[in-house]
Amino acid sequence: MILAILLPSLAESNLMRQNLLRQGADELSYEIRGIVRKAEQLETLGHKVHWENIGDPIQKNQTIPIWMKDKIIELLQEDKTYGYSHSKGLLETREYLVEQTNQLGGAQIDVEDITFFNGLGDAIAKMYQFLTPTSRVIGPSPAYSTHSSAEAAHANSHPITYNLDPSNSWYPDLDDLYMKVKYNSSIVGILVINPDNPTGMVYPRSILERIVSIAKEFNLFLVFDEIYQNIIYNGAKTALMAEIIDHVPGISLKGISKEFPWPGARCGWAEYYNRNTDHDFDKLCRTIDNAKMIEVSSTTLPQRAIPSVMQDERYKQFLANGNEKIGARSRLLHELFSDIEGIQFNQTNGAFYNTIIFKKDVLNDKQHLKTDDPEISRLLQDWITPHMPLDQRFVYYLLAVKRVCVVPISAFASELLGFRMTLLEEDENEQRLIYGRIKTGLIEYLNS
Repeated sequence: MILAILLPSLAESNLMRQNLLRQGADELSYEIRGIVRKAEQLETLGHKVHWENIGDPIQKNQTIPIWMKDKIIELLQEDKTYGYSHSKGLLETREYLVEQTNQLGGAQIDVEDITFFNGLGDAIAKMYQFLTPTSRVIGPSPAYSTHSSAEAAHANSHPITYNLDPSNSWYPDLDDLYMKVKYNSSIVGILVINPDNPTGMVYPRSILERIVSIAKEFNLFLVFDEIYQNIIYNGAKTALMAEIIDHVPGISLKGISKEFPWPGARCGWAEYYNRNTDHDFDKLCRTIDNAKMIEVSSTTLPQRAIPSVMQDERYKQFLANGNEKIGARSRLLHELFSDIEGIQFNQTNGAFYNTIIFKKDVLNDKQHLKTDDPEISRLLQDWITPHMPLDQRFVYYLLAVKRVCVVPISAFASELLGFRMTLLEEDENEQRLIYGRIKTGLIEYLNS
């Protein structure tokens, strides 16, 4: 009788008998793509949206040169392109990449120190997945969401971060990093994104060497996300992990999605440095490889294309031309945005993003952009919620009224308020249109 009374009450509660999700799952938000659903609502109403939310060069009208397409077409004519690759990646491609790294004269690797993944998102997920929940990797803030979400999810907690300083060219606050590492013994690794996403900054060699020295002092491993390693402009100089890591164990993450560019290839790889210096680090690398082995292999075609494309004499000039175009856009943004009251602006030197920060206390929940369109007003009523981050509020107004889709910086594990936009648009008329709409949106919103 008691059981009969209890069972209906449990059924009527609409609660699972156990919580399904651990705490870290709350960090798996990705506003870069999440805002797309709102932009698509605008498109459904017949409005054109200008996409500045995601780093996809193809979406922004970049064309792949014919010579590069011809090389890929040649590979498609060969039967072996259609087979599995080695679980760690094609041997001939790993041999080529080993040669490129070892020529730098720093950390030396062999073919067993490279593993291919279906994009760096795949590599990042596996890297954090097998760390114990109490082992933390401290990363930059503002943070690239793929890293911060994966690290937080593995730890069942919020990400641990060190600050990037918008008042100092977005360089890492090394004192902040040092003190957090010193007084948090759970930190086992340091993440560096160079050139950085979302800020677009390139770190001088001296800053990277200081981070290496911190890792050495506290027996940590390093992770350098170097996906934008060949997208540097405006005369900026930096160093790759292999050049400055010395004997510290580390993982460099690289890929072709941004520089070929071929984001749809989903092709990235990890290079393991100094595995023999630490047993636990070597075991982590082997565990990541074993997880990839269960999946058999990564996609073969883009792996085969890497040596073919990168060894072509036209490739360096192709990169140089692309970097000059992005650098010109960064300088145009500086011309248009640096005099706007209420924001903090830094000209970028790498990758293809710019993060613009609102100065303290310039935002409030009464600001808005005017619209006479009742359908847009209804959308804004649905989108805008009490207590939402104030930069997200601005981003939604910018999207609804100016039709430009950017991403709030509060979505990048940051206490700062601002937004990230891209520097990818190839069409110069479209550039001027988009940048102009963002500028007028900023001015109108801040003065409303």
